Amino acid sequence: IMEGKWLLCMLLVLGTALVQAHDGHDDDVIDIEDDLDDVIEEVEDSKPKPDASSPPSPKVTYKAPVPTGEVYFADSFDRGTLSGWILSKAKKDDTDDEIAKYDGKWEVDEMKETKLPGDKGLVLMSRAKHHAISTKLNKPFIFDTKPLIVQYEVNFQNGIECGGAYVKLLSKTPELNLDQFHDKTPYTIMFGPDKCGEDYKLHFIFRHKNPKTGVYEEKHAKRPDADLKTYFTDKKTHLYTLNNSFEILVDQSVVNSGNLLNDMTPPVNPSREIEDPEDRKPEDWDERPKIPDPDAVKPDDWDEDAPAKIPDEEATKPEGWLDDEPEYVPDPDAEKPEDWDEDMDGEWEAPQIANPKCESAPGWGVWQRPMIDNPNYKGRWKPPMIDNPNYQRRPPASMLPTALSMASQS
Repeated sequence: IMEGKWLLCMLLVLGTALVQAHDGHDDDVIDIEDDLDDVIEEVEDSKPKPDASSPPSPKVTYKAPVPTGEVYFADSFDRGTLSGWILSKAKKDDTDDEIAKYDGKWEVDEMKETKLPGDKGLVLMSRAKHHAISTKLNKPFIFDTKPLIVQYEVNFQNGIECGGAYVKLLSKTPELNLDQFHDKTPYTIMFGPDKCGEDYKLHFIFRHKNPKTGVYEEKHAKRPDADLKTYFTDKKTHLYTLNNSFEILVDQSVVNSGNLLNDMTPPVNPSREIEDPEDRKPEDWDERPKIPDPDAVKPDDWDEDAPAKIPDEEATKPEGWLDDEPEYVPDPDAEKPEDWDEDMDGEWEAPQIANPKCESAPGWGVWQRPMIDNPNYKGRWKPPMIDNPNYQRRPPASMLPTALSMASQS
């Protein structure tokens, strides 16, 4: 449902957010067949244990996958170089110069625990840096009748603290300059994993031009129903796939799906009807479901001045109450300092300590009756509430059809 005039000229743009790795290698992006690792594990497990008399096991060799069908871009990085890829030289806006540069390091290398020598991937090599790398598709993708499928593999081989390993499909514009690619470069689709703290995300966002206002809006897919944490923490390679329905798959299992018109935020299509902004509530409209009873009369014995609390007349002073004892008394063991000068320091007084007589007493000082709820307290009289005979529910505003009911597919 993208506008046909918007083309895609980029495929892989990894780690444009701040990435922090544990020891330098943060994200590992490779492109091999889906279940190759599992197949290798099964082959290794099923082989008998070698002994001195048995011949050596055949060595598993890696062969780069060959894409089939109409492919706009594919790179398994098995050449071992970054040939064809462009590193960004841009600076991030609204950021201190010290950290604004996209100066994160990229290399093509094998995974640390690879099962297939020769199987390489694109690796982020630096910590706490902005990373951006890009390349062109073989030709621009035009959204008309053909479905678009985007997939790539990610392995957080050293874990991830805060960063993204997502792809952006950039929009074809006259101003596009790949070595100045940054976070605000116009894109058509953003897709892939992102994490910070304990917030695990799998983005799917596309930019849509409102055909009425001409303003571009970002449409976000609802959060996936699946628990994504494992994909970030198990240090295994996972295949991320996005198709045009949309469906988002990890390792060929659907983790999120929906309709591009109905399941994006904000929605692509506006509501069929909106409230009439010119509609006004009638002046005699009464929205009160209950009203004070106009016929109610305050009872003659209603005392509005009665206090809420009164002294408990049945209470008695506890035995042993010390009426004349203070809470604190001068310390009898205190002595005036030898250097005390009454002319300079004034008359010396012993410091106060807790009265030892009060420690075992139920109380001291002037005894007062405790306060209790007043059984005769009623407070201010109010007439009871009754159903409003003139009650009318809040009127819905008159609804007007909107000017747009279908997404533009020009």
